[in-house]
Amino acid sequence: MDSADLQKIAKRSRFMREAGFALLFASALLGLSLFFERPAAKPAPVARAAVATSTLDAFAKVSIEAKAAIVYDLATGETLYAKNAGAQLPLASLTKLLTMHAALSVMPRDAVITIPADATRLDAPHAFNEGQEFTLSDLARLTLTASLNDGATAIAEATAARENRTASAMLASAASALDLSQTYAVNGSGLDVSKSVSGGYGSAKDVAMLAGALVKEAPDIAAATTRSVAQASSLGGTAFTVKNTDPMVGTFPRLLLSKTGFTDLAGGNLALVFDAGIEHPVAVVILGSSKDSRFTDASALVAATLAHFAGVPSL
Repeated sequence: MDSADLQKIAKRSRFMREAGFALLFASALLGLSLFFERPAAKPAPVARAAVATSTLDAFAKVSIEAKAAIVYDLATGETLYAKNAGAQLPLASLTKLLTMHAALSVMPRDAVITIPADATRLDAPHAFNEGQEFTLSDLARLTLTASLNDGATAIAEATAARENRTASAMLASAASALDLSQTYAVNGSGLDVSKSVSGGYGSAKDVAMLAGALVKEAPDIAAATTRSVAQASSLGGTAFTVKNTDPMVGTFPRLLLSKTGFTDLAGGNLALVFDAGIEHPVAVVILGSSKDSRFTDASALVAATLAHFAGVPSL
């Protein structure tokens, strides 16, 4: 083999080595590109714990006689139960709640209220004589507890005189201040004006809000309505003991306010505020029931409310 042949073999060997290195390098590049372009593995799905949604309705089986009613959570503003809650109906003596709110908003508790002559001629219940004087606080406690028409009229007239307007205008202003859109009153007692006109009108929701406002602004006066009797004396020293018009005040739990109402036009009305927990006031309002059924209607709604907060269908 001559030198020319040896040179050819050397060149071929060098070529093969260089081609091999190039092939190895290209293979490496291809492997890297495939690695980096490979889609990332999807994470395994995470199992989510099922969240149970309660369909419990403690009010589902409640049956009441009232034309309208509401269970209103005063702490949250939530309506827990409603039956025609926005309907405007005669209020009867629930109008006295508006009278007291109006008076307490503009007069001090120790303001002197004099019983006027026209108040003593009103239908029962009444208890006072013309000219007798009381502090606003004492007269309000007696009036709300026993639903006294003479006391409510005296307070309404004194408040209207202080504001230099009529009693109806004064009461309208008080309702507007609380945004009670369905509420207006012709007089401070709620007595029917005629066979077709009530002394006051409002909705169950309005009354719930009104009762809640009175409990908040005058808890001591509201508390008087939760006892079987209220006692106070006139400034002249005459002592009065009046009986609560709600015979069931002792049966409602943690009661904060109770106010009855009844006239021929209104039927049986009742407004309650009770504490459903720790500082968790709830209002129950009954409108247009009968004289007796207003109490059983309210009892059914109070029991359902307690069941609602306990998370059970009934108690």
